[in-house]
Amino acid sequence: MSLATVRPSACPACEAAPAAEALAARAPQPDARLLVSVPGVHCAGCISSIEQDLARMEGVNSARLNLTLKRLSIDARAGIEPQDIIARLERLGYDAYEMDAGTISMTETQRQGRDLLMRVGVSGFAMMNIMLLSVAVWAGADGPTRDLFHLISALIAIPTVAFAGQPFFRNAWKALRAGRMDMDGPISVAIILTLFISLYESLLSGAHAYFEAVVMLIFFLLVGRYLDFRARAAARSAAQELAALEVPRAIRLEDGQESTVNVTDLAAGEVVLVRPGGRIPVDGVVLEGQSEIDRALLTGETLPVYAATGHAVSAGEVNLTGPLQVRVTAAGKDSSLHRMADLVANAESARTRYTTIAQRAAAAYAPTIPILSFAAFIVWYWISGGDLRLALNIAVASLIITCPCALGLAVPAVVTAASGKLFRKGLLIKDGSALERLAEVDTVIFDKTGTLTMGTPVPTNLDQHPAEAVSVALALAEASSHPLAQALALALRDQGATPAAVEAITEQAGYGVEGDWQGRRVRLGRAPWVGAEPHSMTAAYLAIGDTTHAFTFTDQLRPGAVEVVQALQAQGKSVRLISGDVLAAVQDLAARLGISDWQAEALPQDKAQAISDLHGQGHKVLMVGDGLNDTVALSAAHVSISPASALDAARAASDMVLLGRDLSPVAEAVRMSKTALKRIRENLWQSAIYNVIFVPIALFGFATPLWAAFVMSISSISVTLNALRLK
Repeated sequence: MSLATVRPSACPACEAAPAAEALAARAPQPDARLLVSVPGVHCAGCISSIEQDLARMEGVNSARLNLTLKRLSIDARAGIEPQDIIARLERLGYDAYEMDAGTISMTETQRQGRDLLMRVGVSGFAMMNIMLLSVAVWAGADGPTRDLFHLISALIAIPTVAFAGQPFFRNAWKALRAGRMDMDGPISVAIILTLFISLYESLLSGAHAYFEAVVMLIFFLLVGRYLDFRARAAARSAAQELAALEVPRAIRLEDGQESTVNVTDLAAGEVVLVRPGGRIPVDGVVLEGQSEIDRALLTGETLPVYAATGHAVSAGEVNLTGPLQVRVTAAGKDSSLHRMADLVANAESARTRYTTIAQRAAAAYAPTIPILSFAAFIVWYWISGGDLRLALNIAVASLIITCPCALGLAVPAVVTAASGKLFRKGLLIKDGSALERLAEVDTVIFDKTGTLTMGTPVPTNLDQHPAEAVSVALALAEASSHPLAQALALALRDQGATPAAVEAITEQAGYGVEGDWQGRRVRLGRAPWVGAEPHSMTAAYLAIGDTTHAFTFTDQLRPGAVEVVQALQAQGKSVRLISGDVLAAVQDLAARLGISDWQAEALPQDKAQAISDLHGQGHKVLMVGDGLNDTVALSAAHVSISPASALDAARAASDMVLLGRDLSPVAEAVRMSKTALKRIRENLWQSAIYNVIFVPIALFGFATPLWAAFVMSISSISVTLNALRLK
């Protein structure tokens, strides 16, 4: 029987200890910051229950749970170990995994976010002040008063542009040095020239200056850039998250003595101790002990596997029932978990080479903008006989009209509208290019456990057993930590069963639970151990004397699983099932869902290889998965989706996150992606037609900079309205 660890309170003798000793005991110890992944949290109630429970835990100063990242940060006094926190969370009903805080440090990313936000604030404040001055000019201020207001506006605008416009200027300069032109190039030229002509007009007592326009342009562009940054920060590298799940410390055994060391300090041939409930920190071979190993995070297997002397184990697996002594074969960067992180990083870098429609259009369009404006300046300077003011005004008007603002909005406006609609249906889009990639998909690959199913075993034949077998099974199941036993106990309790008075209950690691009932030996566990004939389905076996019973289980389907497979097949998509689970379980699920193409017992590398092979044949793959064993495949796929219940690494690797339990939004997203791509192309054509009509008007001198700014705004608004048709 697994018992919760009870910490003894201080004895009375301690209170009578000498004053010096008491002071030493109360001396402040350096605090520790622990980071724990809690993938099962899903609401504000989870936050409240976890934080309040940990606040009552001795040695914990504070605990804060981030619901978005499903990550718990604990400030605790020295001596509090991650396993203490994990054990307490498990008693609350939450699975938890230690993370390495150093691995996922986001100091540089946070600095970039603060930098952008500071520039947004400066440009917004300056814009409001310049607008106040401009109102007076628009109201009729003339002569010296108008010139004074223009000069004050210049004093505000020039340092604002120099500071807030740096992100655009830096990117444009980098692109120019590399011999190319991106969207920031024309934007930077437009900002600098508009500022220059405004200053030029102010010094010559001109009627018009455009300081408010240039600062406003910077402000809105920075707002868009900051929102894009926040989206990218939320979708942080899956390889980083995966590496953070590696166990940072291990218990090394030397001459029978235990010592806690960093995993990176371990060498092949050394021996480590893995206690029940702990994650295995290294790749190795079991030297002593027997237990059951949970490989669900790495392989997707729903049931634990038996491990004893001579069996190989891998980093990241969870030791369930008995202590194991493991001889190290690979640790740290050489472990299988770290190699998986490397595969994810490679797959992510390959996917980032995807070029969106807007990027391709900008690559063709952006270089022509400054060329046209410069040509207009030269021609009009020659035609006007050296009238610099006229030539500069026409050049700036041409530059503003051709500024790629509508082109820059063509895709984000559609993605924003589609994202809002899909969010209301329960699907969160993390990557702006995901919808475009999703529209190109012709093959959909599903994982099994935790994706098409809920990942929890459900008993199927409880009503086929006599009352005494049910009572004995409940008593034994409640004494075990095995997932099947826990599922059986929960289901029997829900049916109103009461446990029998079974005595002397003990758990045999790797086999099951046994005890004495009415003078007979009773056992619940593996078929050979209890003397039962193995069932074709997943089962837990009960023996009462010479009589045996098989409690069979199935994996509960996720809501909408049947509907999403049928809908995708109706859309003409090829649907496949690739799982790390055993053959019988995968075959049964494929038959229930009508999936003819399936593969069982697949390793993470097998899933990624299958996707790579399909890409090599010209197919575009959507991968839907939730576990560590899916992370490489999620990164390698053309586009990927994971449930919100997935681990941090899987969610980070995916382009979209399914917020609820229902899978139906996946099919809706595939359908909507086609419509979204159509709207994107319409916006690009609309931008092109706008330029064909209005660019000649500006080049022939019929547009002032102010009129050009108005027309450009109309173009941007029309693109946005077309995108809103998605709603």
